[in-house]
Amino acid sequence: MNAARAYPAPAKLNLLLRVTGRRADGYHLLQTVFRFIDFNDSLHFEMRDDGVIARTRELTNVADSDDLTLRAARLLQKTAGVQRGVNITLEKRLPLGGGLGGGSSDAATTLIALNRLWGLNWPRARLQALALELGADVPVFVFGQAALGAGIGEQLTPLELPPAWYLVLIPPVEVKTACVFQHPDLIRDSIPTKIPPFSDVSGINDLETVVCALYPVVAEHLAWLKQFGRARVTGSGGCVFAEFQTEQSARVVLNQLPATMRGVIAQGLHYHPLQEMCE
Repeated sequence: MNAARAYPAPAKLNLLLRVTGRRADGYHLLQTVFRFIDFNDSLHFEMRDDGVIARTRELTNVADSDDLTLRAARLLQKTAGVQRGVNITLEKRLPLGGGLGGGSSDAATTLIALNRLWGLNWPRARLQALALELGADVPVFVFGQAALGAGIGEQLTPLELPPAWYLVLIPPVEVKTACVFQHPDLIRDSIPTKIPPFSDVSGINDLETVVCALYPVVAEHLAWLKQFGRARVTGSGGCVFAEFQTEQSARVVLNQLPATMRGVIAQGLHYHPLQEMCE
């Protein structure tokens, strides 16, 4: 194994997010459109023979027991009966609590990489089922392509999306997803949108109003970006984004960003960078 190899864990955007109901167990039913972008964390894996799974660096405000990369590795090791261990090095770029799916993506990349590095070669469907035990957003990253998500987000149908560039603004806040979903003002009975097409309502995120009320700094970033076209919150926030046809048009807006705000430009991806590793 080449310990120097970096395995990408891309961010996702929710181009659409409707809350259509709630299950008896408290999980919310969703309709969403997932798209990967080329803004990512990176992971490195170093095999060890003693069965120990460890991270090589601490992640700020994330305990060992809450680290989704460690949980993913340990779940796969236990389920598959693997005797080997691994040291995991995470290069974190995606913000915590940003709605970009960073932790879920890290977990999925861990499953995909270790499935190969440990010689398991499980099919994608089997890894997706395991991914769901780690969180509702993890399966789409194993699924590996732009998708319509239903259920709690795990019922996935591939989508063909047009090329696009995105300007993503990153407010200095970590949004607590549970607080958003538990909020009494959250819309929980949206009518599902016919897909395709969904372009006429692609700016709708049912969580956005609650996120902006709870986190005024998110509302400020969203208001600024809306000057330049349709902008929205992704996931449960706090990142906000707008879509552009070209990199240049996105960069024109980025160049006007106030010094107090941070943003990145990313290209929309149709496939996960590791899609071919999990067939």
